[in-house]
Amino acid sequence: MPKDFLKRSLGLLLRQQNNIISAAFVIMATIVLSQVLGLVRQRLLVGIFGASNTLGVYLASTRMPDFLFQIIIAGALSSAFIPVFSEYLGKGKNEDAYRLGSTLLLAALVIFTVFSFFLFVFANDFSKLIAPGFSPSQINLMANLTRVIIFGEILFILGSFLSAVLQSYNHFFIPGIASATFNLGIIIGIIVLSPFLGIFSAAWGVVLGAFIFVIVQLPLIKRVGFSFKPSFSLKTAGVMEVLKLMWPRTISLGIFQIGALITVTLVSFLPNPGRNYVIFDYAQTLAFAPVALFGQAIAQAAFPVLSKERDRLEDFKTTFITSLNQMLYLVLPVSALLLVLRIPVVRLIYGASQFDWAATVLTGRTLAFFSISIFAQALVYLISRGFYALHDTKTPLIIGALTTGLMLLIGALFIFIYHYGIESIAVAYSIGSIINIFVLFIFLDRRVGGFNKIPLFVSLMKITIATLFTGFALYIPIKLLDQLVFDTTKTVNLILLTGISSSAGLLLYLFLTWLFNVKEAIMFITIFKKLGDWRQILRGSEEAIDGTRFNP
Repeated sequence: MPKDFLKRSLGLLLRQQNNIISAAFVIMATIVLSQVLGLVRQRLLVGIFGASNTLGVYLASTRMPDFLFQIIIAGALSSAFIPVFSEYLGKGKNEDAYRLGSTLLLAALVIFTVFSFFLFVFANDFSKLIAPGFSPSQINLMANLTRVIIFGEILFILGSFLSAVLQSYNHFFIPGIASATFNLGIIIGIIVLSPFLGIFSAAWGVVLGAFIFVIVQLPLIKRVGFSFKPSFSLKTAGVMEVLKLMWPRTISLGIFQIGALITVTLVSFLPNPGRNYVIFDYAQTLAFAPVALFGQAIAQAAFPVLSKERDRLEDFKTTFITSLNQMLYLVLPVSALLLVLRIPVVRLIYGASQFDWAATVLTGRTLAFFSISIFAQALVYLISRGFYALHDTKTPLIIGALTTGLMLLIGALFIFIYHYGIESIAVAYSIGSIINIFVLFIFLDRRVGGFNKIPLFVSLMKITIATLFTGFALYIPIKLLDQLVFDTTKTVNLILLTGISSSAGLLLYLFLTWLFNVKEAIMFITIFKKLGDWRQILRGSEEAIDGTRFNP
C-alpha cells in the first residue's frame, strides 16, 4: 500500500500541471526545498568561515559570472523563449520548436564562452573595478574564485534551458527539484572539500551543483520528446521573434545586475567590506525567501494563463487581480514576522559559533529594512509578467532602469555623504523597490483600460489591518516570554519562543482575514480542509483552470 501510494503521488507530480493552483502548489513545494537547502548552504558557509572578509569575497566573486548569465540567457528564457516555444508546440510545429530551442541554446553557449574567456583572463582587472575598496590579496582571491565559478555557469545555462523547455510542456516539478539539487551540489562541495580547499570548496560546489542540475532533467527531457537540432542561423523560424521580445528584458536584467555589482562597489568602501557584504547578502537571502516562495511561484504559474488571455482583457484583469491578492495575502504576514522576529530568526538560521552577536544584530537590523519592501519585491514578478503577457517588455525596462538608478543614488548618498552603515543600502533598496512597483502598476492599469480598484482597495485594507494586528501578536509574546520565561541562550528555548510567537501571530492573521471575509482566507482554509484529498486539489477543477475562480 505505501509503495502504491508513493507511486501514484510521484506520478501526479510528474504529470503536466494544467491549472494555476496545481502549478503554483508544485512550484512552491520545490521552492521550499530549494530555499531550505539554500539556507543550509549559507549556514555551512558561515559556520566554517564566519562573517569574515574571506566569505564576503566569495559572495562578491559570484556577481560577474551571474551578470553574464543574466544578460545572455535569463532574459530570453524569462520573457521570450517560453511563449514562442509554447506557441509552436500548441500549433503542432514540434520540429520548428526544437530547431528554435537548439539554435538559441547553441548561440547562448557560444556567446557566453566568448565573454567568459575574457572574464577568465582579466578576472583581476574586473575584480578591481567591481570592488575597489578590497585589499590586493582580497582582489586576487576574488579573481581566482570567479575563474572557477565560470565553469559552473556554463553548465547552469544548459540546465536553465532544459527547465524552460519542460515548463513549456507544463512540467514544473522536475525543473524545481533540479534547481534545488544545485544547492545540494554546493553543500556537498563545502562538506567534502572545505578541509582541503578552504573557500574554494564553495566555488567547486557551484560546478558540481550545476552538473547535477543538468543531469536530473535529462530523463524527462527525453520523455517529452525534445531533440537537439543544431543550427546557428537567424533565419531559423522564431529566432527573430524571440530576439525582438527578449532585448528589453535582457537590458532590464542587465541594469538590475549592474545595480547588484555597484552595490558590491558601495559596500567595498565600508570598513571590513567583506564582513559587511556577508551581512548584506545574508539579510537579503532571508528577505528573498518569501519573495521566491510566493512571488515567483504565483507569477510563474499565472504567466501562461495571462499570455493566453492577452486578447481577452476582462479575463486577463480578473486573473491578474486574483493572483495579486493571493500574493499579498501570503507575503504581508511573513513580512511582519521577519520584521518583528528578525533577531530570533537570524540566530536560529545563521547562529553558528562563528557568527558573532554583533553580526547577528546588524544582520537583523538590515533584514528589518529589507522586510519593509518584501511585498514590492514579490509583486514585481507578477506585474512584469503581466506586461510580458501583453508583449510589452519595454515599459518594465524603462521603469526598472529609473528606479534602480534612484536606489543606487540613494545608497551612494547614504554611504559617501552621511557615512551610514550597511543597513542604509537595504533602506535604499526598499525605497527603490516600492517606487518601482507603484509606478509599474499605474502603467499596467492604463495599459489594460483600468482595473476594478474598489474591490482591490477593500481587500488590501482588510489584509493590511490584519497584518498590523499580527505584528502586535508577534511582538507581545516575544517581549513577555524572552528571558522572563525562556532562557534564549539555549537553542531549544529559542525555537519554542519563536514557534509560540509565530503561531500566535499567524493564527490571529488567519482568524482576522476569515472574520473580514477575505476571499483568499476562505480559499486557503478550504484547501487545508481538503488536504486529505490533496490529489484532487492538484488535479484541479474546471473552475480553477483559468485561475479566476475558486468554488469551495
